[in-house]
Amino acid sequence: MSYYDLDAILTDAQKVPTTFELDIPGLGYLDNAPGRPLKAGTKLDLPLWLSEMLAVTNATSKSLVTIDLPPCLTPRVMNALKADPKSVDLRALAQNFYGLGARILELFEEEEVAEVLMNSWRKRAAEISDHASNAGHGSRDGVEFLRGLDDKERDLFRAAHDSSKAMRNWMGEMKKI
Repeated sequence: MSYYDLDAILTDAQKVPTTFELDIPGLGYLDNAPGRPLKAGTKLDLPLWLSEMLAVTNATSKSLVTIDLPPCLTPRVMNALKADPKSVDLRALAQNFYGLGARILELFEEEEVAEVLMNSWRKRAAEISDHASNAGHGSRDGVEFLRGLDDKERDLFRAAHDSSKAMRNWMGEMKKI
């Protein structure tokens, strides 16, 4: 991941539930209370980059914040992905779903989440490849299918589609010889 990687910047901008563990003077504006301290136990949705910085900043023996799993990685979503990964609209959950999952897994040791994400990627990749090789045949469900893909899956679709198209062109040229 590069400093200038737009996907990484957008992923780090995703909001995650964050709970403050200490009273912090002067940060009340984060909770629409300017000039007041931010009370311990306050829950806010903060960008991942900020939550991570606050979680690792340790002025005392107690952490400033605790980070919870974002809504797109809750047990409800994980159960839906276990049941049928192809039916879940990942883009509606997070534009860069797998990128956010990878970043969260850097912070949490969630073996089940990692396993579900890997299995859903495998199953969805097969479906993406199938749609990519048959794209352009006037199928209306293809548009609906593309609408539910996250950014990484759309990149995979483009690569598979371009590869399939190049292969068809090459095969057409070979028949002429």
